[in-house]
Amino acid sequence: MRTLVTIALLMLGGAEMVSVKSENATEKEESTMQTTSARGLSHIMIDLATRRGVHSVAFSPNGSIVASDKDNTVELWDAVTGQAIELEQNFWVAFQGNFTADINSIAFSPDGRVIAGGINEGEVICLWDAATGENLRFMKENAPNALHSVNTVAFSPDSKILASGSEDGNLYLWDVETGRKLKTLTEDAKNIFSVAFSSDRKTLASGNAGNTIRLWDIATGEKLKTLIGHTNWVFSVAFSPDGQTLASGSWDHTIRLWDTVTGQQLKVLTGHTLTVWSVAFSPDGLTLASGSQDKTIRLWNVATGAHIATLTGHTAPVKSVAFSSDGVTLASGSMDSTVRLWDLTSPLLLRKSKEE
Repeated sequence: MRTLVTIALLMLGGAEMVSVKSENATEKEESTMQTTSARGLSHIMIDLATRRGVHSVAFSPNGSIVASDKDNTVELWDAVTGQAIELEQNFWVAFQGNFTADINSIAFSPDGRVIAGGINEGEVICLWDAATGENLRFMKENAPNALHSVNTVAFSPDSKILASGSEDGNLYLWDVETGRKLKTLTEDAKNIFSVAFSSDRKTLASGNAGNTIRLWDIATGEKLKTLIGHTNWVFSVAFSPDGQTLASGSWDHTIRLWDTVTGQQLKVLTGHTLTVWSVAFSPDGLTLASGSQDKTIRLWNVATGAHIATLTGHTAPVKSVAFSSDGVTLASGSMDSTVRLWDLTSPLLLRKSKEE
């Protein structure tokens, strides 16, 4: 089946359209790319035509590839052109004969070799070869209370450990090479929405339905601190590159910045009018991006807490945001079934930032 992919590059004076034909060996839904308005500022929009929207986006370590969930599989995109990347296999969710469970969260290993997916199935995680799409293994916890979907997955900086958090409050550390469960971190919240490793591999953060964030000692599995301040569920956590600051996004519409050493709340960033689903630091740690139920992405100055810009164009909640390794591009995934790539060096964006 041939798929016509139209790549829309937003230029200063308008949009330049380039058409590329590519082979698609499998019977997948067609994905199209459309021009975006100047108001949207995104220079590439990828329409996945999914039935459930895009829940998660992630860049490869070198920033050349963007991965996104597409119902029960993973799609890869060229981060420069937005063109789909076809592999030998198709990132099928393969466990115990089940090939249809949807993917809630994806993550690239820092060494670029593996993609992990948290599955919308009772405590199941799939690992795939990032180069071929082959299903390497799946991990499943068979404890009596492991009944619900995995909301979030994250790799340790050395790519050896995977953390997962699930809908029934289970929080686990897994050995990536063997699939063996290493530790169970005992939470008292009923739902874990987000996990993140510090850059020194010593600390794990988790955001939960208890309106709190927990910091964990990875070596011992002991709880180090509980960060209290949000007034509703915490859907996203992210460490700054130096590990000194943690950002969190919540159902209370706020983003909060925390000192990871003292546990003190540093700043409250306000402006989103609905739930903040995702937060991400730029590679230099100077900028924070946030995606919200209000259909917008906001950029923030980490040092001052000042609002830099609002990126508009998505027509449904923005579930996930991620920076490329060079900090030039921001990827966003939305319930409108699109992935957008934003050029953060665009003169149009810089001019908009000054106006706000």
